[in-house]
Amino acid sequence: MLQLFLLLLLLLPLPAAAGAKTVTVLTLDDAVSPASADYVLRGLRRAQDDGAHLVVLKLDTPGGLETSMRDIIKGILASPVPVATFVAPSGARAASAGTYILYASHVAAMAPGTNLGAASPVQIGIGGAAPSPLPSGSAAGASAPQADTMTLKHLHDAAAYIRSLAQLRGRNAEWAERAVREAVSLSADEALRIHVVDRVAADVADLLKQIDGTRVLAAGTTVTIDVAGADVVAFDPDWRTRMLFVIASPSLALLLMTIGVYGLLFEFSSPGYVLPGVVGGICLLLGLFALQMLPFSTTGLALMALGMAFLVAEIFVPTSGALAIGGVIAFVAGAMMLIDTDVPGFGIPLALIATIAVVTALFVLVVVGMAVKSRRRPIVSGREELAGGGGEVLDDFTGEGWARVHGETWRVRSATPLTRGQRVRVTRIDGLTLDVEAQPEANARTP
Repeated sequence: MLQLFLLLLLLLPLPAAAGAKTVTVLTLDDAVSPASADYVLRGLRRAQDDGAHLVVLKLDTPGGLETSMRDIIKGILASPVPVATFVAPSGARAASAGTYILYASHVAAMAPGTNLGAASPVQIGIGGAAPSPLPSGSAAGASAPQADTMTLKHLHDAAAYIRSLAQLRGRNAEWAERAVREAVSLSADEALRIHVVDRVAADVADLLKQIDGTRVLAAGTTVTIDVAGADVVAFDPDWRTRMLFVIASPSLALLLMTIGVYGLLFEFSSPGYVLPGVVGGICLLLGLFALQMLPFSTTGLALMALGMAFLVAEIFVPTSGALAIGGVIAFVAGAMMLIDTDVPGFGIPLALIATIAVVTALFVLVVVGMAVKSRRRPIVSGREELAGGGGEVLDDFTGEGWARVHGETWRVRSATPLTRGQRVRVTRIDGLTLDVEAQPEANARTP
């Protein structure tokens, strides 16, 4: 009887644990990048595996890359767990790519003092810029120059994409298209009034109270959001995601590549130090990995590679700095073009490029100055320094014998007999034999 009672006590908590309700909270407060997409998609999978009733995506972004934005939206549309995107805290924004994510979510909410919009696409690369704003009802392609055809195609595609998301969620499709074509923005209260968003809430707890009992369509199934008394669980980025966020910074990618170049140059110019080569190789590989996550310009990367080649060539083919200066110019020009885009959050500050240019120029000047100084120094060792050097005869001989020259024993040849201990001077080098002549004691040189 006692054993049966204990068994019932152990089983009683199980239904409560199985029926516990949880809400997973994700936080995206940076530019939308491949690292952001990886974090959000893993958070959605984690919520599904944990049986969460809702995912709240706290959003504060200036925009980002279209490919990463579409990956996030695909994950939201395929998620069986409803996703409520919440632009928070006050002062946050869901600009550009953030607007698309907000429209794709099952529930769209904003905190007071936030805004969304400015969703016009921008191009990436040399000369990339957003097209001139067009009225939503205009025939855009009728009078546009042929050169803007690709830009206009991108614009129309983006407008159709956000309109389809608006129609899917039953939100204001007309304003969504204006946000793309005219880059307009809205405050939280205005967005609620014209049905761009579903709720305005002070915080996550307030949002959960407002949307409890709401019916939404998630992955083709009608789901009732039941979050009354649910536990809120934050899914924070792990070390891998945080590292991806750091590496995906354009400024850091440029710095890593610069440090990599300096390390390899130092190792090539002074082989044997090992550490500069190891650090340089690692930094260069990390920089190239970061570029795979960034909207870089092929022209900029090619110029940087050309500059690196010139700097390396200066080590092996000295040109008094001509190749080095050309390498610096090419490297800096490539750095300016490397991330040439108007996508928010993906620019490289000109101050950083100027700093790298100055440091690189100083590095080259120091290296070239050391090379010029070393060439002007007199020869102090080697075969060339033997001629004119002094030595001491080791044994008496006539014709050929042995002498100590510069601390080494050499076979020497003399036209006159020489005696042990006599000082001689080298007049000519003939293979491994030195021609010498007797040196007056007053003119003797110390070997």
